[in-house]
Amino acid sequence: MGYDEFEMKSNEKFIVQGGNSLRGEITPSGNKNEALPVLAAVLLTEEPVILHNVPDIADIRSMMDLLESLGVIIEEIGPHSLRFESRQLTHCDPDTAAAREIRGSFLLAGPMLARYGCIRLPAPGGDRIGMRPVQTHLLALRQLGAQIELDSEGQYVMQTDRLCGTSIYLDEASVMATENAIMAAVMAWGRTTIYNAACEPHVQGLCRCLLKMGAHITGIGSNLLTIDGCVRLHGAEYTIQPDHTEVGSFIGLAAVTGSELKIRNAGVDQLKMIRMMFERLGVATDSEGDDLMIPAEQSLRINQESPGIPKIDDAPWPGFPADLTSIMTVVATQCKGTVLIFEKMFESRLFWVDKLISMGAQILLCDPHRAVVSGPSKLQGMPVSSPDIRAGMALLIAALCAKGESIIQNVHQIDRGYERIDERLHRLGADIQRVDY
Repeated sequence: MGYDEFEMKSNEKFIVQGGNSLRGEITPSGNKNEALPVLAAVLLTEEPVILHNVPDIADIRSMMDLLESLGVIIEEIGPHSLRFESRQLTHCDPDTAAAREIRGSFLLAGPMLARYGCIRLPAPGGDRIGMRPVQTHLLALRQLGAQIELDSEGQYVMQTDRLCGTSIYLDEASVMATENAIMAAVMAWGRTTIYNAACEPHVQGLCRCLLKMGAHITGIGSNLLTIDGCVRLHGAEYTIQPDHTEVGSFIGLAAVTGSELKIRNAGVDQLKMIRMMFERLGVATDSEGDDLMIPAEQSLRINQESPGIPKIDDAPWPGFPADLTSIMTVVATQCKGTVLIFEKMFESRLFWVDKLISMGAQILLCDPHRAVVSGPSKLQGMPVSSPDIRAGMALLIAALCAKGESIIQNVHQIDRGYERIDERLHRLGADIQRVDY
């Protein structure tokens, strides 16, 4: 199934028989959270942009639909390789219904204001894991010279005669707001400095892509970016880096199923904090060049070196990624000891743990941000529904280590972030079927 054939089907479910060990090699897909802003960045030039290692997932298909609704010509030139041409746009407003489907739609604001001076966008969609407001985006774009109003239909009408470089201090280190500010600033008049910028690997990837297109950006990888605007950007060829969230998901899968896995091209340099937190749960990993090895034999014991309950808590990069707290919650259910999962960034992300509790996990949900997990627990397969991308993958991992059969509904949520995950895991020995219902 290629990009042109991809169709998100909400009437599919996974039937999973748990308790089997897996074995083999798996390669992570391209980073979804890098691909989304890089796709938006193709709007900044009228010359062709070629992207490689683009993940074939639902959210990327939705973003491509939005680009096509603006008049971008997209051609599939090989497996996970696409050619984009934004020479002549037919519309300045993307399809409203499609824009409401994914949060990444708001990334169109920066490049459209930079190159065309206008865009109209609804409030973005995406996972319901918290409030996730867009005020930081608006703050940055307004400081660069955009006029933004909310119309009677609840859509943001943005326009500018000219964006001008300025000093921006973000009120939070928001990844997408940083990316929007960067894309608006690369063609603004003069110099822009962005303080308290997000510096996640996907933000760095966007910057490297823009450098190839002729942008002038320094401070990449830090929380202070300096951008000297230029009149125009040119075409480029760029490869999306591996998805560290998917790598973390595979580490967790191997740990709880007692599996020996080799993750090829894992982007090991980006995994220092991820591997450190897995070590806290007794999960060992070994690197061989850019490949990551997960041995079958794991201690799965909470590492408690001081008084009190150890914790796994998320933070902006280079802290532990929020997208992996769901995976770590499942791993913790199989570890001897007690650990606090502290999800600081999204106030609704832990509400799915009731499904794990119904499978037999010992979890105390203290409040919207904190859950205490005690283990090990013998999980029992049962019907569950995927509430969002990351919790959906966590439930799939739980089902694969549980005894008996699990039925996972609403799997289109998992498909939004994990490319053909059932087929890839089946090749490792997982007993998983995708069926209509």
